[in-house]
Amino acid sequence: MGILVRTPGRFLFVLAIFVAGATLIGAQQQPPQPAPPPPQTPAPAPQGPTFRSGIDVVSLNVTVTDGAKSFIRDLDRGDFSVYEDGVKQDVTFFTKAQTPIALSLLLDTSASMEDKMKLTQEAAIGFVERMRPEDLAQVVDFDNRVTILQNFIGDHNSLESAIRKTVAGGSTSLHNAIYIALKELKKVKAKSQDEVRRQTIVVLSDGEDTSSLVPFEEVLELAKRSDVVIYTIGIRGRDVTGHGFNEAEFVLRQFAQETGGRAYFPTAAAELNNIYQQIGDELASQYMMAYVSRNARHDGQWRRIVVRTNRPNTLARTKQGYYAPGS
Repeated sequence: MGILVRTPGRFLFVLAIFVAGATLIGAQQQPPQPAPPPPQTPAPAPQGPTFRSGIDVVSLNVTVTDGAKSFIRDLDRGDFSVYEDGVKQDVTFFTKAQTPIALSLLLDTSASMEDKMKLTQEAAIGFVERMRPEDLAQVVDFDNRVTILQNFIGDHNSLESAIRKTVAGGSTSLHNAIYIALKELKKVKAKSQDEVRRQTIVVLSDGEDTSSLVPFEEVLELAKRSDVVIYTIGIRGRDVTGHGFNEAEFVLRQFAQETGGRAYFPTAAAELNNIYQQIGDELASQYMMAYVSRNARHDGQWRRIVVRTNRPNTLARTKQGYYAPGS
């Protein structure tokens, strides 16, 4: 099986994304020890923060909203309870600071998007303009092919230029595009705590996948095994009762729900600017936390995650679970 990917040049392998296999907690810096008298060997210099690998450390990006869907930003570690398969876990890392993101922005450029391209471009440009200097993004368009128009970069002008290159034509390979975006995000590795970034995909499409080589189930499985949060935007056409878009809506909802993102279904491209702003506000309002699973079995099984808060009338949303390491 092969997927045709077009890219403007060499990939920029930049900084890193924190994945489930890396802890967020650096080892405490050891105090310097006095050099022992000769002939003993001098003690080694103190070590800085380190990161140990291990899939047993589970990282979560958590969004909390109230009944009016407003974001709740003032909770502390003690306000959260995390459960794995019904067993309460001890949160070992917590921050409500805005951790930088690495974003893959996916734009449907199939023929059916032709009358929406102008509004789509302007809304996407407005979205990347709200990114902070430490955030990174790539721009990917997809029709019957998947094209990486801009590799990960923080420069807004470069991202805008890439978005304006999008031209409608061809069929829709949505699954291929998400598959490639997941693979690209996986290539970026964190070398230090300062380089930790949340992995995010924001994908816009207006209909059912018609030309992907990778099946939906395989891409969804890959997403569930990643630490990527996927936000989906499905532009509904005038006829939203037919089987075709119902299937597309199911696919987009599944990607969002399983990864802790959110699915949007506007009826017109004019709504896109507001939707991108909502996604940006959510990314700026998330809590980042991690725990070491109390279940030490390496059985490769799916483990369900539930996060709750002690504040009434609030809802905490995160990915629905993860796969335990294999034996």
